[in-house]
Amino acid sequence: MPSEEIFPLFRAGKLHSGRGKRGKNGKRKKGKIVHNKKQAKAILLSTLRKEGRIGPQKKKGKKKLQRKRVSAKR
Repeated sequence: MPSEEIFPLFRAGKLHSGRGKRGKNGKRKKGKIVHNKKQAKAILLSTLRKEGRIGPQKKKGKKKLQRKRVSAKR
């Protein structure tokens, strides 16, 4: 699905979250309908990455906690 179709489908209430599993008759069932705008935006970003229109997702690194050294003077 092209990225231009994602938000119109979301607004119409027809955007599905995934493909789902195969049913008994061998056809693929669609995933649940997306109601959350943040989830629709995540689907849009994923599609844009697959199309090569934006770069890869930035990875968030953990910050190291800097602690003061306290000497044990008595």
